[in-house]
Amino acid sequence: MELETIIKNKKINLWEALIPVIILILMLAYNIFFADGEWIGEYSNQYILLIGGGVAAIVGFYNKVSINLMITDIWLNLKSVFIPIMILFLVGALAGTWLVSGVIPAMVYYGLQVLNPTIFLPASIVIAAIISIATGSSWTTSATVGIALVGIGSALGIPSGMIAGAVISGAYFGDKMSPLSDTTNLAPAMAGTDLFTHIRYMSITTVPTIIITIIVFSIISLNIDTTGASDVSDLLFTISNTFNITPYLFVVPAVVIGLILIKTKPLIALGTGVVIAAVFAFIFQPEVLNSLSTSKLTTLIYSIFTDTQITTDNEKLNELFSSGGMKGMLWTIFLIACAMVFGGLMEAIGALAKITEELLKIASTVFGLFASTVVSCLGLNVLASDQYLAIVIPGKMFKQAFHDKGLAPENLSRTLEDSGTVTSVLIPWNTCGAYQSTVLGVSVADYFIYAVFNYLSPFMTLFFAAFNIKIRQLSNK
Repeated sequence: MELETIIKNKKINLWEALIPVIILILMLAYNIFFADGEWIGEYSNQYILLIGGGVAAIVGFYNKVSINLMITDIWLNLKSVFIPIMILFLVGALAGTWLVSGVIPAMVYYGLQVLNPTIFLPASIVIAAIISIATGSSWTTSATVGIALVGIGSALGIPSGMIAGAVISGAYFGDKMSPLSDTTNLAPAMAGTDLFTHIRYMSITTVPTIIITIIVFSIISLNIDTTGASDVSDLLFTISNTFNITPYLFVVPAVVIGLILIKTKPLIALGTGVVIAAVFAFIFQPEVLNSLSTSKLTTLIYSIFTDTQITTDNEKLNELFSSGGMKGMLWTIFLIACAMVFGGLMEAIGALAKITEELLKIASTVFGLFASTVVSCLGLNVLASDQYLAIVIPGKMFKQAFHDKGLAPENLSRTLEDSGTVTSVLIPWNTCGAYQSTVLGVSVADYFIYAVFNYLSPFMTLFFAAFNIKIRQLSNK
């Protein structure tokens, strides 16, 4: 609810609102295209976001915005991502303990025998979608089956970017369609409709999009050359020779998913997964623990907090059987924090409200209104670096405009999800993009082109608006 406060500053003009945006985009573009992401060192993107925030603060001071207001908005933004940051730390710990306990190797071992390269990518979409619908969380899906699918697919010789794109496509389809999802509840609340009306109406654009996505990945699967199929027996032998592989290891992910299904808080569910995995490591993998350190307990502590590398005689598996623990999440957490500082300052000085207000002025037609909403959601995912703000701010700003055009509120709620929720993962410095790339171990640049569902969704909603397909009017309700 704290994110619903939209600050309108009548003094700031459009050009002043755009100054921090332009400077941020120019610096990020230079860093990505000319400095290989290390213009100001390893944390270049983070520093650039802070510099952009500093520019926004200067614009705010020029327009008599108080420093207390800026600090308050920054604090509210940072407070809103406290739980996601804790989840990130636990995901790091989960990855480390699931590795040394043999859970991830077991998933890869059995997955290699079941999932064939010719159906792997479309199957990954379906699996991720089912888990995400059941849990209501694309983040949880990536942290559990997503990690396993990337590992299995990489062992089969399928490019990791393709696998991540398939997992993310399925996970965000499920996230959108699940009544348990926070964004699926937030969008209708902002637009003024009810949850199940929103889900039913959203399926009109979402189902065709996921069908097209599955078809695209089926075609890709039939046309990729995989090198892993002939090497599967060697991989299986190496995994079973390194770890004690047993179906009992699947108790760990089953417990975590079960806890989430019964609506246990994510921190408790993931924390439980870490504890059970640690116990299973002592029971099933004593040799692995001994090989990494003189003390089994020391090995487990390292797997939770810092780097873990299990060396085998297979180079592919060496890359897979490594984890950064909580330490591996620090880069992402710093990025999220810096993004929240920038977004908080942009909101405090009234820049976000001003940019959205200007977009409303050019929405003279029904299609223009839909297009303005899409652009606003996309822009806020880039500028505010948070999918919740990309739903809340356009939702509040465009709600009356949709009503004035005689459009039912589910038109707005669907557009918010089609353009705000799903595109967040395509922005490297957005909280979702940073999370998914870190958890799956695949950069946004590598999976961007393969996240078909995510970038096709905004075009689908605009296509339906342009041809007036299933655009519900208020009088028809």
